[in-house]
Amino acid sequence: MRKLNEAIDRFCALHPRLGVPGLMRWIVAANAATYLLSQFDRSGLLLRFLAMDAASVLRGEVWRLLTYVLIPTNGGFWLLISLFFYYWLGESLERLWGSAKFTVYYLSGALLTSLSALLIYFIDGVSLPVMGADYVNAALFFAYALTYPDAMVRIYFIIPVKMKWLAILEGVLYALSVVRFAAAGLWGFALQPVIALLNLFIFFSPDFSRRADQFRARRRPEAVQFRRAVKEQQRQKGYNHKCEVCGRTDTEFPDLQFRYCSKCTGYHCYCQDHIFNHMHHTE
Repeated sequence: MRKLNEAIDRFCALHPRLGVPGLMRWIVAANAATYLLSQFDRSGLLLRFLAMDAASVLRGEVWRLLTYVLIPTNGGFWLLISLFFYYWLGESLERLWGSAKFTVYYLSGALLTSLSALLIYFIDGVSLPVMGADYVNAALFFAYALTYPDAMVRIYFIIPVKMKWLAILEGVLYALSVVRFAAAGLWGFALQPVIALLNLFIFFSPDFSRRADQFRARRRPEAVQFRRAVKEQQRQKGYNHKCEVCGRTDTEFPDLQFRYCSKCTGYHCYCQDHIFNHMHHTE
């Protein structure tokens, strides 16, 4: 996945004009317009025309692969809240990534959701219409939470919660749905969240790899145990931490930060200027 991520980055860097500037503004405006028009369509024909329906796509109605994202997932007051929220997420990610990369992320999420609906049709034999970009919006939400995990949002405008905790909760709920459908033998439904959110795993594969490496490093026997290292340093008179390269201590330089190198054998302390610039102890 990392190679695919790198290929996407190169493609977006070479073709910056392929993106749709302000894509979320268009998506939000289209959702609002669809909602207003649907209020005059008591038969529901408009929403059925836009919905992603596997059987209809196989009959040649290919526009449904993308048009379902124009169907709002809420109504009334909550529609305004959700549109503003996902507009904020999308605009933030577009400013960070650029229009081309964000457009690829959004469209790939939309197509992967359609693919998951087709898999349900082929595996479970059910043509379940997809009305609304729930999984696409979830991919936006997870992407923002991974990028800004400590960003604060207020639930019901009152309760402040960090994005990372909401993302963990959302991830647990998706995992439970996968287990529930798999236990029932509905493998198409069980695969749907995995396939629909595959763009998230591709775009953030370097981040996931880095976190996995950090976890494995903590599991290694030679990994440094910070508290034990501190206790050993505290036995030395006059200071707690001393850089092995420059000899500065936390007593002489109280504002200096000190770290213990996880790549060195044993407990070796370095200041902020030398933690990434020293010869590693191997024995």
